[in-house]
Amino acid sequence: MPPTALPDTGTAVARIVAFFEQLTPDSVDDIGSIYAPDARFKDPFNEVQGIALIQRVYQHMFESLQEPGFKVTGHVVQGAQCFLTWDFMFRFKRFQRSVPQTVRGASHLELNAQGLITRHRDYWDAAEELYEKIPALDVLMRWLKKRANR
Repeated sequence: MPPTALPDTGTAVARIVAFFEQLTPDSVDDIGSIYAPDARFKDPFNEVQGIALIQRVYQHMFESLQEPGFKVTGHVVQGAQCFLTWDFMFRFKRFQRSVPQTVRGASHLELNAQGLITRHRDYWDAAEELYEKIPALDVLMRWLKKRANR
């Protein structure tokens, strides 16, 4: 059996990074330019497969938050895989609207021979990076963290 062709990973990753950093509500419709049709996506809140469901995750992000955006801070490429580190900046719509928020995380991407994402797994600490920033939950999360560290 012949070996699987590897994508031009450097070019594919540059295209993917540019897409994420320039993501807008309108460009969500173009997600098929970076994801394979049967791609899998997983983060702390979602586990979906297929472009339509992945689009829905990003649409929900724009519906739920003010000014969401990604800044890729680094990447490591190995074969048909890439690991991105990123900052996700936004403002809450329902409270603390004037306070900018940042969630720091990473994504593991697997690419097919065409350089499209087949698997996308996000890693970030929802408790530290999100729940501690929500009024009322912040007190509970700090208390739980303190109790766990005893």
